Amino acid sequence: MNGSGRFAELSVPTHWQAVDVISDLHLQAAEPATAQAFFDWLAQPAGGRADALFILGDLFEVWIGDDVLDAPSETCPEAPFLRRCADALSRLAASIPIYFMAGNRDFLLGPEAARRCGMTLLDDPTVLDWSGRRCLLSHGDALCLADTDYQRFRREVRSDAWQADFLAHPLPVREATARSLRERSEARKREHGHDASLWADADDGETLRWLRQADAPTLIHGHTHRPACHALAEGRERWVLSDWDLDAAPPRGNVLRLDRHGRLQRLPLKPA
Repeated sequence: MNGSGRFAELSVPTHWQAVDVISDLHLQAAEPATAQAFFDWLAQPAGGRADALFILGDLFEVWIGDDVLDAPSETCPEAPFLRRCADALSRLAASIPIYFMAGNRDFLLGPEAARRCGMTLLDDPTVLDWSGRRCLLSHGDALCLADTDYQRFRREVRSDAWQADFLAHPLPVREATARSLRERSEARKREHGHDASLWADADDGETLRWLRQADAPTLIHGHTHRPACHALAEGRERWVLSDWDLDAAPPRGNVLRLDRHGRLQRLPLKPA
């Protein structure tokens, strides 16, 4: 949202036929099946490719600063894997535009990393305006109002002061802090149950308020790991993206494709 209180808007080129939307891959070297599925999907032939890719947050399990891409593996063991991800994205960006919206895990991904990945940064939320057809995009965490502890934490870590202080520390300190925050998050999951259906969901009232403000019938978001399409009042709807976990049993993951006519379709990941 910009300073005037209006949502950011992105106008789609009229010649585009379709775009792909993904979120919540939580990429990390410790989950190789998910990472390989991502690399394979990015490298698929151009014939099965949409005209653009929109990533709505939590592409990475954690992001501790753009300088991690230049860190030696001795300082940051995850750095070589993150460089491989950036290179793969950059190769795709030579063919189609990639747009990235921060999630609750990778909100520190900034302009330098976006440049290295070939991605354009998007505000959360952003209205996609496609020849008058409007669709609202968000990571989705700001809509989970019932999780008051998280909303308090979110306000803290999204502040300029917190981020400036965090990024001023050496990489090993930032890594330790991020590890501690993840451990706290996992502890909360154990307390409330690992079943995603037990976690706070997007608030219908706030969702409708956003959609009215955006003058859009449809919201697409991630974060909750509960892929579904929810019918809302006033003929509006909320589409939830799938997370990707190819290391799980059964594996999870799909891509949401939006076409120029406003139609939405879930596409399964194809084996390599």
